[in-house]
Amino acid sequence: MPFALSRCLLPFSLLLLGACTSTPPSSISVSEDRQCPLSLHSGQKLIISLPSNPATGYRWNLQDASAAQLKSLGPEVFSTPDSDLVGGDGISTWRFEAREAGSGRLLLTYQRPWETDVEPAGLFDCRIEVR
Repeated sequence: MPFALSRCLLPFSLLLLGACTSTPPSSISVSEDRQCPLSLHSGQKLIISLPSNPATGYRWNLQDASAAQLKSLGPEVFSTPDSDLVGGDGISTWRFEAREAGSGRLLLTYQRPWETDVEPAGLFDCRIEVR
């Protein structure tokens, strides 16, 4: 009887061990800096999506992207939920890939480019840790 019990426990313990070694998701999506700080693994994608309306003159400006930790995967992409509406609200999206281990910062400001002496209308400030 003890031999039969140990044969049943072996597959069960291997199943539990496998559950503990789950892999992180291939990408993380963030839409508010309240979701920060972020812990990323090297190779993991980071997608930042922020509400935006360029027709008002306001734009998100990338101030700091921790180039050592994050590699940009292209320029900002603006999209609107209703593609027939010109000048409406939409979403500005950036994509990055986590690179070297270390700490960094992702900082974006929402302001009109010609209003340099005015406080930004919005701020996205996120601490990044790459492992």
